[in-house]
Amino acid sequence: MQKFDFIHFSRLLATSAILGLAIPATSQQAVAEPPCFTDKCPSGWLKVSDEERQRIFAFAEDYKAFMHRARTELMAVKETIQIAEANGFSELTDTSNLSPGRKYYYSNRERSIVLIVIGKKGIGDGVHVAASHIDSPRLELKGRPLYEREGFAQFQTNFHGGLKTYQWTSIPLALIGRVDKKDGTTVEISIGLDPGEPIFIIPDLSPHVDGDLRDRKQRDAIKHEELDPIIGTIPMDEKEGVSAQVEAYLKSEYGIGLDDLVSAELALVPAFPPRDVGFDRSLMAIYGQDDRLSAYASVRGILATDSPEYTAIAHLVDNEESGNVNNTGASSSDLFDLISGLLYRQMGGDYREPDARRALKKSKVISIDVNPGINPIWPSAWEKGNAPRLGNGINMKLYGRGFNANSEYIAWTRNLLDQAGVPWQTATYKVNGSGGGTVGREYARHNMEVIDFGVPVLSIHTPYAVSSKADVYSLYKATKAFFEAE
Repeated sequence: MQKFDFIHFSRLLATSAILGLAIPATSQQAVAEPPCFTDKCPSGWLKVSDEERQRIFAFAEDYKAFMHRARTELMAVKETIQIAEANGFSELTDTSNLSPGRKYYYSNRERSIVLIVIGKKGIGDGVHVAASHIDSPRLELKGRPLYEREGFAQFQTNFHGGLKTYQWTSIPLALIGRVDKKDGTTVEISIGLDPGEPIFIIPDLSPHVDGDLRDRKQRDAIKHEELDPIIGTIPMDEKEGVSAQVEAYLKSEYGIGLDDLVSAELALVPAFPPRDVGFDRSLMAIYGQDDRLSAYASVRGILATDSPEYTAIAHLVDNEESGNVNNTGASSSDLFDLISGLLYRQMGGDYREPDARRALKKSKVISIDVNPGINPIWPSAWEKGNAPRLGNGINMKLYGRGFNANSEYIAWTRNLLDQAGVPWQTATYKVNGSGGGTVGREYARHNMEVIDFGVPVLSIHTPYAVSSKADVYSLYKATKAFFEAE
């Protein structure tokens, strides 16, 4: 494989050439072999042709390039708009033509985004929605973050999503986000992603002096209030300390004062670049794969969808890691307001509110989110007969206890994947021992048909999660097949 140079990559992603959209339609793929239902399933790589392997590896390069830049939901929306516009999508307006095949995007407050391809059938016949989230576990600055201690200037932080605190010390961190000022202007900040830029770091204790901490439990080895990065050490002068120097820097470099940080969304995220893993380069280590992996696959799937039977919608939302909250999360009515608005424009004066309710009931949703794959070091975390394995394709999540999709929708999905030649497996956590949430419940509340699936990933919610290139590509094929389904 040719080495991929992130330093010079810049914005080349927003072209159809780099996106590799010449991938054959999934409907032309051979029907998939039945999945393996034992705990000794052979690797999915053994069934991949040389030609297919080339497509998988090419797709992975585009994916890594996207993930290198899209470290937060704000950045993911920005990158998605650039890609969409480069591939024939335009912004949805009140006067947009809703004839079949038209392609649009709609952004909700720059933190969630919808990509739409108008179908041959009317909105009243239902829509096909691939839903995923674009926020990931991270550290955030508090409203009054700057303080000084022992000659170090530091930022006070909070956290977003579930994370193991001890994993965030002694790693390179980038500061990314925006500051909104009272005069209505916005200042964007990105420090630490590009080589040559400084990074920030949360210092851990040396084993020579950490005796007082050794009795802490793993989850409390580093407490949340101890996750404060170093941001400077040079004092202003003999009277003014390091924090004064930092305050002066923010003013001179960005034109912002400490009061402006109250109306800021600044995140500290791992600065590691995406990297291949292993001699065979079959795996990828990347920050934020929960869940911008699923978001990217669904974006690529809808970009390759031209004239679906049902209107296709890729919905990328914020704040899943916090419980789907706020007006850009999946609990917002934004998508459903959009669907009812599209239906109103198609029906005109005949539209009534029950028409929208009926359209939602006829709709199908795939709620896509990654989940842990079986770990070679700790395989006992899974009941192996129902454990998903990296390299064996997407997994349908069978939670039990009333959380599964109904059996007829599972059967419909099985047939869809098999006809599209998409390898799949199932995933069921140990009974009463593990679990996780997705955005799916928010769509089910609107009486839509919903199934959860995704791909297995190692080290989810850590600064450097690991996925299989084959699985990410399989998820792309699955989303494309779903958008094109009749």
